[in-house]
Parts: sequence; C-alpha cells; structure tokens
Amino acid sequence: MKENEIVDILKASGALLSGHFQLRSGLHSDHFFQAALLLQYPDKAETVCRHIAGSFAGCGAETVISPAVGGLIVGQEIARALHCKAIFADKEDGKLILKRGFSLRPGEKVLVAEDVVTKGGRVQQTIDLVRSFGAEVVGVAVIVDRSGGEAKFDVPLFKSALKLDLPTFDPEKCPLCAKHLPIDRPGSK
Repeated sequence: MKENEIVDILKASGALLSGHFQLRSGLHSDHFFQAALLLQYPDKAETVCRHIAGSFAGCGAETVISPAVGGLIVGQEIARALHCKAIFADKEDGKLILKRGFSLRPGEKVLVAEDVVTKGGRVQQTIDLVRSFGAEVVGVAVIVDRSGGEAKFDVPLFKSALKLDLPTFDPEKCPLCAKHLPIDRPGSK
C-alpha cells in the first residue's frame, strides 16, 4: 500500500483535521490526526492496520499491547492480522498498568501498537510496562508517526503506516496563539 492510498483513506474518513490544536504532548499544531474518525470504519481500520502488521510478519509476536484508549482498536486489528492475542494497558494515577486479568510472562514476545506518536511518551510508558514483566518488546507499530523522526525507541523495529511531518509549536512560540485563534484539545473528544 502506498502512502497516498493511506492518506486517501484518512481523508475519506475525516481523520485529518486542520485548525489550532493542543496535542496530548502539550505542543500546538495546525493539523491533527483524529484516529477515532478512521477507526469508526472497521473496513478502513482493518485495511490500514493489516498494512502495518505486514511489517511485523515473522517477528514472533505472541501478544499485541496498546495503551488505552487510542490504541485499543489499532492493537486489536494488528493482532488479528498477526493471529495473536491483543491486550491493553489502563491508565491509573497517571501510570499505565495491566488490569482486567491481563498479564505478561517473562520472555513473552510483545508488539506495542498505538494510533499516533508525536513525542512517544505513551509508547515509552507501554514499553516500560511490558519490560517490567520481563517480556520482550519486538517492535512498535503506529498508524501515524508525526514525530518528524524525533520519536526513538530501544526496540528492534518501529514502523508506521504513514509519516506526517506536520509542524508543532511550543505554546509560548505558537503562531496560532499569537493570532489569538481559538484552541481545540481534540485528543479525547
């Protein structure tokens, strides 16, 4: 699948937004990828996630883990394509933990899946959680990498369906704030 085909799917689902946004990382941007708008269409979600999963065929993943909530469907679809188990981490007191009877065993091969990465904080928390159980992280899979190459993880493989080099701004230097444009915080809407 080519990047322009993925962009077409994202646009068709309304997942690429323009405006003035505060990202979960705290940075501001004039564009936002709202994965939920893509993931509301199971056929489109399956197509994009199957494409990502292809990069991890043969990695030996036994489990795909996602941080809740954004990565849940991504992890489920990638696990379906890889024919393995899908679990997710819940956030409690600002930390990711396993609940609901989920567990990992030492040596278990685990793939981390997320919808979008900007700075990589949530993905790194998930990697740390997996390693705290003694499990082995075989890679990180995301739909959109908007980090501009800045997100780096100590894993064998980091792949995305699409790299979006969208500008981000520190709030103090944001040109959209300087124009007094209203800000949207769409991350959990």
